[in-house]
Amino acid sequence: MSPRVVVIGAGPAGLTASYLLSRAGAEVAVLEADPEHVGGLSRTVSYRGFHFDIGGHRFFSKSKAVEDLWTEILPDDLLVRPRSSRILYRGKLYAYPLKPLEALKNLGIVESLLCVASYLRAKAAPVPNADNFEDWVSNHFGRRLYSIFFKTYTEKVWGMSCREISADWAAQRIKGLSLASALLHAVRPRPKEGDRTKVIKTLIESFRYPRKGPGMMWDAAAAKTRAAGGSVLLGHRVVGLARDPASGVWTVTAVRVDGTRATFAADHVVSSAPIRELLASIDPAPRPPAARAAAALRYRDFITVALILTERHGFDDNWIYVHDPGVRVGRVQNFKSWSPEMVPDPALAGYGLEYFCFEGDGLWTTPDADLVALATEEITRLGLAQAGDVQDGCVVRQRKAYPVYDDHYADNVAEVRREIEARYPGLHLAGRNGMHKYNNQDHAMMTAMIAVENILAGRTVRDPWRVNQDAEYLESGERAVPERVRGGR
Repeated sequence: MSPRVVVIGAGPAGLTASYLLSRAGAEVAVLEADPEHVGGLSRTVSYRGFHFDIGGHRFFSKSKAVEDLWTEILPDDLLVRPRSSRILYRGKLYAYPLKPLEALKNLGIVESLLCVASYLRAKAAPVPNADNFEDWVSNHFGRRLYSIFFKTYTEKVWGMSCREISADWAAQRIKGLSLASALLHAVRPRPKEGDRTKVIKTLIESFRYPRKGPGMMWDAAAAKTRAAGGSVLLGHRVVGLARDPASGVWTVTAVRVDGTRATFAADHVVSSAPIRELLASIDPAPRPPAARAAAALRYRDFITVALILTERHGFDDNWIYVHDPGVRVGRVQNFKSWSPEMVPDPALAGYGLEYFCFEGDGLWTTPDADLVALATEEITRLGLAQAGDVQDGCVVRQRKAYPVYDDHYADNVAEVRREIEARYPGLHLAGRNGMHKYNNQDHAMMTAMIAVENILAGRTVRDPWRVNQDAEYLESGERAVPERVRGGR
């Protein structure tokens, strides 16, 4: 018999699972709390005909299976776009990866010589046992380049000192990249088209992107799920999961927007919901150690202030990292550079200013009008717009954008995994919040693809926890998330 599956969450992981399951003939119901959008963090928000990408999503993967699935879901609406990111430092823009002559010109001869000397010093006498982000990056780039191009932005994102973040995080997120590789990339021939396995993700030249934002991909995945006989139900917030030990059947309870309840029976549940919320809703309740572990997991949130402003062609990058501690914005997106169709009027531009925070803190609770005013003041101060350019704006708050990797997160996640494996057969975790692992959407998709493979096989064929953030399957476990140094300094 075809399995009955309930999927919690309609983000990239959830909709990848639902599409593949429904295509294989399984009975699938997707329950999504958002009453309007699918896509989760990868959704597209529209305002006055402008389209805004919440977070920025390049469609590039080292996994051919993921790339092929994108093509299958959205065959006619994917553009090939040039990759362009720069760093804003002291009023000047630096290409990333670094261009030696540009960096020399912008930094000036004295600062450049100091950076070279710092790099050579790091190579000659690296910090021994570099167990934190600061020391690891300094060993690879030199302390001076670390302070210019890594420190400020990283601390804005995570809300903690770089000395508190484990070196493992740097090793994963800057995987394969060094000053030498960045310099070589500027002069050596490019890899052949399609040879994605030899490309350091930080150095890719182009990527695919839906014409009107990433939400197009997930709207299409939801439509294909429905066309194959599955259901995608918006405005359904899951509040309870109960498993009958005798039959092995799960009963999933959701609350609709109008307050009424709906129940769904399933042989398997694929959850991309935050672990903390999932464990709090399961019956029978998890044992105290697992309950405490799940409750201790934390999340980093962020705000996008989307501005509509006069087009002055101030920058053509997909986004700019703001390495300026004098402003609160961490990154600025130019949505027209993602796709011209994101902006309906060529005389106007659409920018997204990203602010990292915790839900409930002072920034999170700031009124929308004040946030638009803050973003307007900062975009002007940074020189990316002129006074009077901003015509309108809106605010999008994104809860649980990033799992937080504090001193005990790894132990807590391990405790939850043991509890699920021991007591909740048929429950499969997938995606960023579902596994409490920082990853990109291709990684989230691969974890869902493996969960589907296991469900259809009726046994564990592969372990989704062995997927890293490059969407590669690892035969040996490898941590792919930042961890705070124990007893951070």
